[in-house]
Amino acid sequence: MSIFQNVAFGLRLNRYQGDMAARVAQALEGAALWDEVKDKLTQSGLSLSGGQQQRLCIARAIATEPEVLLMDEPCSALDPIATRRIEELMHELKQQYTIAVVTHNLQQAMRIAEKTAFMYVDTSRGGRTGYLVEYGDTKEMFENPTQEYTRQYIRGEFS
Repeated sequence: MSIFQNVAFGLRLNRYQGDMAARVAQALEGAALWDEVKDKLTQSGLSLSGGQQQRLCIARAIATEPEVLLMDEPCSALDPIATRRIEELMHELKQQYTIAVVTHNLQQAMRIAEKTAFMYVDTSRGGRTGYLVEYGDTKEMFENPTQEYTRQYIRGEFS
């Protein structure tokens, strides 16, 4: 679908009655994408780079003005430059939204998070239940974790 339709999707799904074009533009500005796509709104979202596509997803999410943004591995397939831009955007967006990010990238968690929850899924017995191992301020979690499993993971002793 087009860039415009992509951002407007959630608005349509939620039966938004306001000025659709204005809300799409606002969301694209909020996702730091407007200047790059304002003249291409009818083009396919697939024509964008990986980093731009990720910001398009963020624009689609913030268009509906949620209270919380949930991001699952938001930079997993991006190059370092696009990753930095997404991380900068997350820092900007956290002024307006609560953001929960799932990442396996410990360095990224240290850069972007104020609070960190370390979770574990024990699959050794065929289980799929996740457990909260430890939660706290990010700096404290990485510098002085209280749980041995967290210390071992941070040291790279688990894959």
